Amino acid sequence: MTSPLGRACLRTILGVALLLTAPTVAGCSVVQAAGQPRPADTWVAGSSAPAAPQSTADAVAPAHLLPGMPPPLAANDLYAADRPNELAPVVRRDRSLVYVPNLDSNTVTVIDPRTYRVLRTVPVGRGPQHVVPAWDLRTLWVNDDTGNQLTPIDPVTGRFGKAVRVEDPYNLYFTPDGKFAMVMEEKQKEIVFRDPHTMAVRDVLPVKCAGVNHADFSPDGRYFIVTCEFSGDLIKVDTLAHRVVGQIHLPGENPMPQDIKISPDGRTWYVADMQTSGVWILDGDRFTTPTFMPTGDGAHGLYPSRDSKFLYVANRGEGSISLISFATRKVVKKWKLPGATSPDMGGVSADGKVLWLSGRYHAEVYAIDTTTGRLLARIKVGRQPHGLCVWPQPGRYSLGHTGILR
Repeated sequence: MTSPLGRACLRTILGVALLLTAPTVAGCSVVQAAGQPRPADTWVAGSSAPAAPQSTADAVAPAHLLPGMPPPLAANDLYAADRPNELAPVVRRDRSLVYVPNLDSNTVTVIDPRTYRVLRTVPVGRGPQHVVPAWDLRTLWVNDDTGNQLTPIDPVTGRFGKAVRVEDPYNLYFTPDGKFAMVMEEKQKEIVFRDPHTMAVRDVLPVKCAGVNHADFSPDGRYFIVTCEFSGDLIKVDTLAHRVVGQIHLPGENPMPQDIKISPDGRTWYVADMQTSGVWILDGDRFTTPTFMPTGDGAHGLYPSRDSKFLYVANRGEGSISLISFATRKVVKKWKLPGATSPDMGGVSADGKVLWLSGRYHAEVYAIDTTTGRLLARIKVGRQPHGLCVWPQPGRYSLGHTGILR
């Protein structure tokens, strides 16, 4: 269907390398220039494309890149735009906060990452699952799947806006060209393509698997792979055609795939499996049977380090974090958190020094030193905290979840 990054796709260059720039005169820049937040009940995302980070690297444009997708900054590193503190201009006025959706409390806890103090707790709909940055980085969306709504947050002010009616939004992603929001309707067994700002339905893709919930995109953006937690499947979807082009049932007894992340060089996909307690390693282009790597009981969330060297694996069942080397595809370290813990979903701080994870079954949040693995803080929040979002983060645009930025 398409070649992997690092092979023909990035050896085919359109003439000269292109320096990625983006317009700054559309919606969100006008709001920033005014210096005044919009009222909470009318605030919606701006329409401008994300600006390039401060970098001297030229962007390259593969001939068959998804049309409208920002070209990658580096041929061998999908996360080259995510270096420590390389914030895009559009997010530099955003408040530095950690947003924690509490699934069973129907609230979002807002934490100051500098002091580790809870600033406030905000009621939302029923069953908030994740806090997701929009493609243009101008909105954070709270996914309330039981309450059937998305609640916008203005990241400049931290104010919560008026909820938008959306059916079963367990998780939320965005196509790399910014044209569609993709709602993972876990209960309905559908991926619904929506307008990324108004959330109006544009297309519906029924899937033949149960528990569709986490995803990541190929280097050229032309396909994405989705995990189906309850049926133990992976599906491969054509981004342009909105069509399933492959399906794999994972080996083992009762597999439960969770988060999924692609390696910096674009050659390898990692799939956390909570039931088999490790990650599956997959060639996304060939989409053949993956191999297994044990990491720890209840492998769940996956997060690349800011230097693109390691993949952090949250092992929820045993309260540990495994570090996989992208270079060797091996577990090189394991950090055991003290006491009874249940590290789940989260993200890495803008400077790369702290890994933030929700403690799903202990009503708390963990701040972990990424140099030593030391637990810096454990902060009490609501019941069943889930997909927390650290904001702002480095990167040019968001693919969704709790912050897949490129």
